[in-house]
Parts: sequence; structure tokens; C-alpha cells
Amino acid sequence: MSLIRIIVSAIYVVAQVFLARPSLVEGRQARNLLLGQTSGHHHDSDLPRFAEEIQNVTVSVGRDALLACVVDNLRHYKVAWVRVDTQTILSIHQNVITQNPRITLSYNDHRSWYLHIKEVQEVDRGWYMCQVNTDPMKSRQGYVQVVVPPSIITKETSTDMVVREASNVTLTCKATGYPEPYVMWRREDGKNINYNGESVNVVDGEVLHIVKISRLHMGAYLCIASNGVPPSVSKRVSLRVQFPPMLSIPNQLEGAYIGQDVTLECHTEAYPNSINYWTTERGDMIVSGNSVSGDKYEAVATDSGYNKYMMLKIRNVGPKDFGSYKCVAQNSLGGTDGVIKLDEIPAPSTTSTTQPPYYATSAHKNGRNSNKKSRQRPIDYEVEEWRNPDYDRNYGPASMRPPGELPDVPSPGVSHRARLILHLSSSLLSLLLPAIRR
Repeated sequence: MSLIRIIVSAIYVVAQVFLARPSLVEGRQARNLLLGQTSGHHHDSDLPRFAEEIQNVTVSVGRDALLACVVDNLRHYKVAWVRVDTQTILSIHQNVITQNPRITLSYNDHRSWYLHIKEVQEVDRGWYMCQVNTDPMKSRQGYVQVVVPPSIITKETSTDMVVREASNVTLTCKATGYPEPYVMWRREDGKNINYNGESVNVVDGEVLHIVKISRLHMGAYLCIASNGVPPSVSKRVSLRVQFPPMLSIPNQLEGAYIGQDVTLECHTEAYPNSINYWTTERGDMIVSGNSVSGDKYEAVATDSGYNKYMMLKIRNVGPKDFGSYKCVAQNSLGGTDGVIKLDEIPAPSTTSTTQPPYYATSAHKNGRNSNKKSRQRPIDYEVEEWRNPDYDRNYGPASMRPPGELPDVPSPGVSHRARLILHLSSSLLSLLLPAIRR
């Protein structure tokens, strides 16, 4: 109690110095203001009254705050501003008591009393009381809420990472602010994240833990912190996944005719970026680098992230160009290759594709050696007609057949296979006849 009395006495002395009227009556009023007392007795209608409540104020750190205390019928009574939690007297009537240079006072018509807090800091958060030194003391309170926009704690947040495929990765993001920020992770390109077996757009929380990371996880990730106080903030973390080259070939067999231009294609995936080139089947390198043009070959390699599209164009294909071609991809983790075979195909015909009728010439002879004009007829692969029984197709006229040889006279409508069978049977019979005769 003695300590409190000492403090009150000290405040009384300070109040005496700053009060406009240094009379004993005014000094007692200043002292009673702090104690919540005043001299004399008055009716309630004669006493000051608060015209309105003190409005709570929410302000971002670094900005200015204003608290208003409106009192009707103040008359000779005094108004004071007090910090509730620390019991610090900030002002008494028209005088600022606190030594805080950021706090000032303004008033209007002896009715409105304004407490100004410049460049608000988090320590200014709390309750403020406006007092009138009536007996008993009258007061109203208002709260100053100091909000702080989120901020990423750099030293506690992950930086860019390079990891091997199939390893486990943990990204961490720490943020501060008031109220406490909400933290989430998402991909910068807007794609979903394969997370714990699910495809999600956002991962809540400060930690992003990926098990058995794959190349599909490669990209830039954003850690976003927000707490309703603008602006929200984010931190970009680049995640790179290393893996040896892999390739795929759309067509392993290509065909081209002499004089044609042909294009071979090959798709590769690798990180770090691979060195890609083409070779012939003899192992000769065709191209090295991203783009080379020449009279014979044109090679182009187009990058898209860890994907690379390889194209080899061969102009005016010649006989020496047919064979195998190999696309090769190599990086620091390994290499791979694929083979494409180029075969020759017939050139497309520039004339009509309808086959003209095919004719065979047959010569028929009489007993005399006179030549008659030959006649033409379409080949009939199924039926051949021999209309002269004295003419054998193997030996000519019947007189020239060996003894015992049967004439080769198939019947009309007999197929070629049937004629062949008859001919073989005839030959076999000619061999057996001499033995039978003996």
C-alpha cells in the first residue's frame, strides 16, 4: 500500500505541474481524477455523461490509430486517457503525460477527446480507458487491435532442391504474423500434386512431404501464407528431380522411295538435360548439338522441361541412305539409344493403276510347213482348249510322237493341274508299255 501511495503522490506532483490552474482546488481535482473522486455533491443531471461508446479500432502495424471519447456536460471536470493493462496515465485533460513520443492528444469544443497513436506497434495492442473525475469515477474502454500481415521466415523455409528420383523429400515453410498465418503449398503452374496417393491442388500446412518422388513432381512450388491481413505473401521453391535418360520411338520402321524426303522421330526424357545426337548404323555421328542443317540432313531438338523431341530429316533419299539410324541421349547419370530402320519401298506409279489386258500368242501348224497368221487371245489360266487331236503340244504332229506315247489331248474344261496329272500318267504308262509287251 505504501508503494501505491508513493506512486499516487508522484503523479499528483506531475499533475500539479501541468494543470493550467495551480490552485488548491484544481490540484485536488487532479489528484481525485486519478483516485476516481471529486469534491462536492451534484445531481446526476449535472454530472458529465458519455455521449457514445468508444469504438474498438483494428489497425495494421505501422499505421496510425485513433480513439475517440465524447463527453457531454463536462463543465469543470477533467478527462484522462489511461492504458488499462499497464495502468499508465497517457493524458490528463489537455496535457499529455506519457513520454511515448508516438502518442498525442487532440480535442474539440471541450466535448470530443481524441487519443492518437502514430505508427502503431504490436506493443500498443490492448485496452484503453477514458476517465472522467466524477465521484464515483466514470469511464469507457476501447480496444486497439494491432494486426500484422504475414511474413515468411526465410531461415526456417526450404530453398531450391535437387534430388534423385524415388527418394523422399520434405519442404518446410515457416511464417509469422498476427493473427497466426495459414500456410499452404501449391504448384506454380497450377497442376495437381500427387500427394499420398491422391491428386490434390493444395496441401495445407507448413510441411510438404513427398514419398518416392518422381519426375512428375518436378517444378516450382509456392508456399503461401495468409491471415486475412493484406497482403498475402509467398515463397517460391524450385524442385528438380534427377534421373538417367529414357527414350521412346514412335515408329521403329520407316519406309521411303528413291528421291523422297523422310523424317525420323525420337522422344527422350532426362534430367540433367541430356546431350542428344544421331548416328548411322556404322556409328558415324550425323549431328551434334541442338540444330544442324545441311544439304543432306537436317536435325532439330526441341526442349520442353525434361522432355526433348528429336527429329532427323533426310533429303532426297538415295540407295546408300537405306539402313539403320540410332538416336542417342546421354547425361551425367547414364545414357540410352534407340534404333530406327529405313527401308526402301516402290515409288508410287504416275500412270493408271489399271492393268492392261495380257495376250499370249499361240501358233497352230498344218501338215505342210506353211506359216499362217497367228491369232491372239487372252490367257486363260484355268482352261486351255486343244482342238486338233492330231497335234501334240509336247511333240508337235502325231506322227512325231514316240511309239506307244498317248496323245496329250485334254478335254475341254480340264484345268491346268488336271492336264499335268494326265501328262504324268501318260509318261508313266509309256515307260511301262515296253515291259508289258515283253
